[in-house]
Amino acid sequence: MFYSEKSVGITDSMPCGASEGNDVGETTGALRQASHEGHGIMNPLRVLVLEDSLIIAMEAEDILRLAGVDSIDIVCGLEQARAAIAAEKYDFALLDVNLGEGMSFGFARHLLDVGIPFGFVSGYSDIRDFPCDLQHIPLLVKPFDETAMREFLQRLVPAAA
Repeated sequence: MFYSEKSVGITDSMPCGASEGNDVGETTGALRQASHEGHGIMNPLRVLVLEDSLIIAMEAEDILRLAGVDSIDIVCGLEQARAAIAAEKYDFALLDVNLGEGMSFGFARHLLDVGIPFGFVSGYSDIRDFPCDLQHIPLLVKPFDETAMREFLQRLVPAAA
């Protein structure tokens, strides 16, 4: 189930990611720069947040809105994430690494395959524990604030900054 904006029956998620040096700019054509009271970073058409903690997901949604993101879909599991990207087009995704039911690394690889930029969000700051092929993906460490999210978004979607 989606936590916000849209309700779809999906419960499995897999990790997704976009590298710092990848072709993120190719998929940011739909992004438009926005200035939201001088603080907006971008205004993508749609963002997917994969997070199993409702409180953290809602906090991320609030901060993303402050950064100028208007459309945010929140899913709590891998199946929901897979169903969401099958049903909608996303400009980028934020993936919690440890979902309780498993890790999001497989879903991250799927996002790489389909060309959706993404970044990881985790309470773990040591990316050396991540699979080697995903260690280049931007990481936002929990707990985060608006400043950390903005810096993360600029790394994730540099063309929109």
